[in-house]
Amino acid sequence: MTAVDGMARILREEGTAFVSCFPHAPLIDACVALGIRPVVARSERVVVNIADGFSRAAGGGRVGVCIVQREAGIENAFAGVAQAYADSIPILVLPSADPLRRDGVPPGFDAVKQFAGVTKWAATVNAADRVTELMRRAFTALRCGRPGPVLLSLPNDVATETIESGARYVCVPRWRAGPDHAAVGKAVDLLFSAKRPVVLVGGGVHAAGAYANLLRLVERVRLPVATTMNGKGAIAENHPLALGVGGLSATAMVDHFLRRADLVLAVGTSLTRWWMAAPLPDGASIIQCTVDERDVGKDYAVDHAVLGDAALVLDALAEEAGTRLEAGLRASAADPTDEIRAVRRAWLAEWEPLLSSDEVPINPYRVVRELMHGLDRGRAIVTHESGFPRDQMAPFYESLAPLGYVGWGHSTQLGYSLGLAIGMKLAHPDRPVVNVMGDGSIGMVGMDLETAVRAGAGVITVVLNNGVMSGYEAHMPLASERHGAKRLGGDYAAVGAALGAHAARIVRPQEIRPALEHALSEADSGRPSLLEIVTREETRISTYW
Repeated sequence: MTAVDGMARILREEGTAFVSCFPHAPLIDACVALGIRPVVARSERVVVNIADGFSRAAGGGRVGVCIVQREAGIENAFAGVAQAYADSIPILVLPSADPLRRDGVPPGFDAVKQFAGVTKWAATVNAADRVTELMRRAFTALRCGRPGPVLLSLPNDVATETIESGARYVCVPRWRAGPDHAAVGKAVDLLFSAKRPVVLVGGGVHAAGAYANLLRLVERVRLPVATTMNGKGAIAENHPLALGVGGLSATAMVDHFLRRADLVLAVGTSLTRWWMAAPLPDGASIIQCTVDERDVGKDYAVDHAVLGDAALVLDALAEEAGTRLEAGLRASAADPTDEIRAVRRAWLAEWEPLLSSDEVPINPYRVVRELMHGLDRGRAIVTHESGFPRDQMAPFYESLAPLGYVGWGHSTQLGYSLGLAIGMKLAHPDRPVVNVMGDGSIGMVGMDLETAVRAGAGVITVVLNNGVMSGYEAHMPLASERHGAKRLGGDYAAVGAALGAHAARIVRPQEIRPALEHALSEADSGRPSLLEIVTREETRISTYW
């Protein structure tokens, strides 16, 4: 067989049901010939975002696969791959490439070299006989260790070469690294000596599927749990020990407990110090549990580290803690649930006027409340957009189930949520999928709503249209004052309808719930919806840092 046919066969063996792609590459038809469905998007960036969404939602080692053409195609894909890299999402990027004999000839684009900084591993199939070897290495990198994008380029001349050797391909399992027993013991020593410990959970818990493992530890030791944006939803946010999310916007519970913590047990988070993350308190001891040694001590001097897969680390911590508790080796500790409940009650009372507002134009916080009560939060998958949709949703949308809310944000690219939602819907066609955007972000990727129409991906896109880039007068005061530079415009419902989606324009709060119910019924038949909600500019967010 040819190299391109060999790659397609391996994708099928690895369980690939579809590839997101645009506009062409030899590998696309080779995949279709073997029964793999092509989902053709309108731009390469969204192609990558779709693969990203699939990987986030599918779990079990399944990864999204995307195919783009050489040169301009892979150049346009850079932003999507950078986003996946920032959030540690495993995707397989398969661009075509110039013939090998043109390697190094300007202005040819060397994807392996240029993508080195935003991939876990990147390589070129430089001979047909290496297809099996390189695809095995690609899936090993995708399924083991810290997740991240992998790029494997296929030059057009190598694609047609015949594979001479008959090397058998064996599918790659998920191999996970467990923690050192002594490191676990010291971590529990520190944990049991703390008076006000807090657990901070990141995206690594999602990557490991470690939800039950997390609950086992925190319920056994009675530990309050905060999450990063990427970790949101790792514990049901109505759980008595849940503090909610801590990012640029945060719950009062995260602020209250994190500021007073004398120890932070960080699980599955890089503890990157930046403006979108809650800062750790000065003087608190830090135990960092991560699968990647490059995270340890990167931004914070940690007192102790436990290296390993989040599920295995949490299991080991829970087992050690349980053994000591049964032996009476820890004095009784205060249960934080009453304190959590009191802080939550006061915080929600402060924000209730916005969450229940009847004002017109609609307050975006009312939209968050209507989504919470209009969706089955045990089944629905919700994600935010960059900017104010993120900052307003993350603290107040109460996620009740794993994957019920997909947070993101180590890179904050506008427009990311639409492709993400399409990919998640393709992973779970039986679950409602909702992405909430602003009028700035729909302008970046809105035409790909038509991709959802063709793909039969019944996503529900909620556009908060306030006619401006909220708060940007602070960043460009003269341009805003003299030229109206922060203003935007458009009839997005009309655009959605023209692209074949169900569409509605909502101007009163009482219209939101019926419109959502209609969109959910459309989604059941595979038809996407665009709900344009006319909102006021609202710049208040629940922030503490």
